[in-house]
Formats: sequence, structure tokens, C-alpha cells
Amino acid sequence: MNLIEKATLLHYHRHRISQFQPGTVETLGWRGPESQRKRFEVLLRLSDFTGSTVLDAGCGYGDLKAFLDQHCQPFTYIGIDHMPEFIDEAKARYGGRAATYFCRTDFTLAQLPQVDYVIASGAFCYRCADPGHYFSIVRKLFDAARIALAFNMLDRAVFPQHDFLTGHDRGEVTAFCRTLAPRVESIGGYLEDDFTMFLYSDAVCSTFGKRKVPDEADC
Repeated sequence: MNLIEKATLLHYHRHRISQFQPGTVETLGWRGPESQRKRFEVLLRLSDFTGSTVLDAGCGYGDLKAFLDQHCQPFTYIGIDHMPEFIDEAKARYGGRAATYFCRTDFTLAQLPQVDYVIASGAFCYRCADPGHYFSIVRKLFDAARIALAFNMLDRAVFPQHDFLTGHDRGEVTAFCRTLAPRVESIGGYLEDDFTMFLYSDAVCSTFGKRKVPDEADC
């Protein structure tokens, strides 16, 4: 993203903070708590995460941490977001929990730590003039994941035209992911206009993974 696009992104979320009650999922760009929960439920299929390190790229208020805590413990969580308002709220909500860390930075530019799992929920829905931007970020996030990467996107075939948000071609995204990872899953059906990608490393496709990978990807 160029500087104008990043400034527009900041303006978009700050406008939503003024429009909706601060700290709500609507300020993050979600339609409501239910759409956020359904995305989180799909992300939970990636692994049980217990005993692992999870990097949440574009973590918002860190709500994924709270969701995962309900299903798998203990694990180390690192949340990254460029919005100071989001990180301040995330620290206030969850910063006191064990093995939980938040950092305000642009994950597209920052040097990322090596972790077991990388998750990006809602981070790829913004318009960008560079057609290769999101593929380069997917590559970067996958390189930081020892076991697997999970991310979701809006489906271009269903998502309506929007001035700031954008959908992606599911088939094109799946094809690109298969150039990076030996095992790829494409998951849809949980929301009308959304899909999720799982990319597994060589390690999980051999003997290291905690989760048995299905024989067939859902494409």
C-alpha cells in the first residue's frame, strides 16, 4: 500500500470509531459480532494451538486471543496492528493475560518473528492499487509460520462494489497459495461473501504437525 492508501485506511477506521461505540466490532469493519465469531470458528479448525505460538496480524482489539482462550490453553499470543486506538484497547482488555503481547506496528513492513502459526483475519479487505500487494503479504506471513498460515478474504464473486473495501478471486488466491505451500485448504460456506485459506508447511505435511491434514482440500 502507498502512503495515501494507508492514510485512507486510518481515516476509515477512525470514522467508524466516531460513528459506532468505541471498542465495538463495527469499528473494526465487521458487520457485527456474529460475522466475527463465524470467522473465528473457521480459524479454530487450523489447530488446537495448545503449547504453540500464534501471531495475529492485524489483531484489532485482540478478540481472537479471547476466543482461542476458550478452546485451547496454554499458548503464546502476539497481536500486531498499526492502529494505536486498537492496540491501546487490546492491551486494556487482554494485556494482563499470561504469554500475551501486543505491538503497534505495520506488519506489512515490520520484520516478523518466527512463530508456529500466523493468522490474519480481516486484514486483506482494503483496496490497493498494486495488484500484487496482497500476494506479497501472504508470502511474507507464510514465511513467518513454522507450521501454518490462515487468513480470510472477501469473495469478489459475491461481495458488492465498495469505495474502500474489496473482494478477491477465490480461485486465483487458491492457485497462488499452492505455489507457496505443499498443502492448501480453501474454506467457504460459513458466510455468504467470505472465504478462508489454510497454508501448511512441509513440517505439518510430514510428521511434525499437531493436526492431521485432510486428504482433500475443500476448493
